[in-house]
Amino acid sequence: MVSEYCDAAGAETSTLAMKIVVAGGFGAGKTTLVGAVSQIRPLRTEELLSEAGHWVDDTDLVHRKVATTVAMDFGRIDIRPDLSLYLFGTPGQDRFWFLWDELAHGALGAVVLADARRLQDCFPAVDYFEHRRIPFVVALNSFGGARTYGTRDVARALDLEPGTPVVRCDARDRASGKEVLIRLVEYAGRVHTARLLDSVG
Repeated sequence: MVSEYCDAAGAETSTLAMKIVVAGGFGAGKTTLVGAVSQIRPLRTEELLSEAGHWVDDTDLVHRKVATTVAMDFGRIDIRPDLSLYLFGTPGQDRFWFLWDELAHGALGAVVLADARRLQDCFPAVDYFEHRRIPFVVALNSFGGARTYGTRDVARALDLEPGTPVVRCDARDRASGKEVLIRLVEYAGRVHTARLLDSVG
């Protein structure tokens, strides 16, 4: 979508706003990433973890996690003066997946955050975006004590389609998160352009 704003001199300027989805397993760092890169105060819909959810929320490797997203996270970042990204973080638990279709509708692409300690947790997100033909990158989030995987190893383990980028990141670090988003925009742009050319060719 394109929105209009006035620059410092009062001239009307067009800026392109694109929707990006940030997904991944429970405790992978989605809320942290959105909060780290957002230039506005992020919207969060977190609730404290309860004893009732103990049986469905696996906190073995994220024992310090005390809250979870129950609807979405929202933030915004300006990549260039004429390009803004609206970030929508998905809830990680299975019982909230019914929200994903609304959050992913109209998205340019997605970031799938992967925790190297629980790589299998991002399989559902990978399957979701592959089946809907939404371009995505896998961002291997850095956690203390996590086994170091090569990006090719991760691509093979997740059985990614050829060309799907796998990048390393630290979801807590704004510069690192911004690099992931830039990589996604570049990759998604190539994918959408190729599809457009195929459709008219």
